[in-house]
Amino acid sequence: MDARYDVLDDAARIGREFSDSLSSRRVGEEASLDELRSRLDRQLGHDGEDPRKVISELARDVDPGLIASAGPRYFGFVIGGALPAAVAADWLTSAWDQNGGGYAASPALSVVEEVAARWVRELLDLPADCGVGFVTGCQMAHFTCLAAARHGVLRDAGWDVEADGLQGAPSLRVVAGAHCHVTVKVACRMLGLGAERMRLVPTDDEARMLPEELERILGEASAPTIVCAQAGEVNTGAFDPLAEIVESCREHGAWCHVDGAFGLWAAVSPTRRHLLDGCQRADSWATDGHKWLNVPYDCGIAAVADAPAHRAAMTSSSAYIPEHAEDIPWGFDWTPEFSRRARGVTVYAALRSLGRGGLAELVDRGCDHAQLMAARLDAADGVEVLNDVVLNQVLVRFADDDEATNAAIEGVQRDGTCWLSGTTFKGRTAMRISVVGWQTTAEDIERSADAILEAARTAGSDG
Repeated sequence: MDARYDVLDDAARIGREFSDSLSSRRVGEEASLDELRSRLDRQLGHDGEDPRKVISELARDVDPGLIASAGPRYFGFVIGGALPAAVAADWLTSAWDQNGGGYAASPALSVVEEVAARWVRELLDLPADCGVGFVTGCQMAHFTCLAAARHGVLRDAGWDVEADGLQGAPSLRVVAGAHCHVTVKVACRMLGLGAERMRLVPTDDEARMLPEELERILGEASAPTIVCAQAGEVNTGAFDPLAEIVESCREHGAWCHVDGAFGLWAAVSPTRRHLLDGCQRADSWATDGHKWLNVPYDCGIAAVADAPAHRAAMTSSSAYIPEHAEDIPWGFDWTPEFSRRARGVTVYAALRSLGRGGLAELVDRGCDHAQLMAARLDAADGVEVLNDVVLNQVLVRFADDDEATNAAIEGVQRDGTCWLSGTTFKGRTAMRISVVGWQTTAEDIERSADAILEAARTAGSDG
């Protein structure tokens, strides 16, 4: 065998050692920014170095700055781990080094993504003929879906936005809930729709859009309109009343887009799919693979019911790109990238390794663990769970005080048993706990709850 590729064996061994350590290693980092810079920053030499030495020293030097976000007690930023089959598929995707942009560049991986897209449609109860693109994450999924929405509503108003741009186009409204995710606003900014021009709809105590307020806003004007609803609010996990929102959009001729970064996967759960009632009648959907599906970074999914609008907003052509029939899979028909990694390969591997039942169990287990965490914390004196835990998100406040809550968060992060983040919800500081990792057990929840309560107690006694 070619010794030049021995470095691949080294990388596989190091990756396996890291994965094996996840259940026991400290969850947070152990090195400061200055320490990491001192370990990694060096002059680039004129001559190259032995690849095995490079990889060995790279792994050694980054290790104290790695977060165990792939492990069982990471509850920050709604980040899942990575299933072994998905990691292995990701390594192979790199080794194969295929451009997933089109069939001519990678026939096999184009078909893998075609099959993965079909499975995603079936699992999420989306239209069988909707467009599906595998992108970097929910940020670009929103960008893709809202570009298709922009095309669709302006097309219906007699304007070709891809050919003629936005100058002189009919005025277009974007309407979203007051607690819409920042990535929706960024997508509007990038698409020339204006983040500050969005019309925000009031929400209830769980951050759900109020349908009567949406109906009132939609009735104010007849301009081309895109409505952005949520399936799983990032703090509370709450779902907008999607059936009522979609119905209002239909009555007023508006496009309905659903931000389902993690909540869309409730569709696979027999006990929680009711939260998505009406969702399948929307016009577009955005979700992540690297959250609840537990594939490696980076992977997001954009789906659009109006496949011609999706293709028109995204597809590329060139003199050296062959003409292709619509039934030939070309990734760049559905994504913003011309050259791209075949991200659907990890989705294919994850879904095959889990099966329908395994995926449903993964989602239900995460929700059950979130409820267990909420019950443990809410039973303690001075601790309040702020949200109705309908999915995987738990919002916690300590001593009804911002300073005490921040101190508890900082204490948990210093301790290293688990890792979670802080947030602000309705003007109050809260600890946010997100449970989506495939490795998390009830024992991990109990151990983490003990660490959280101890950090809060210690912070209180220090104060």
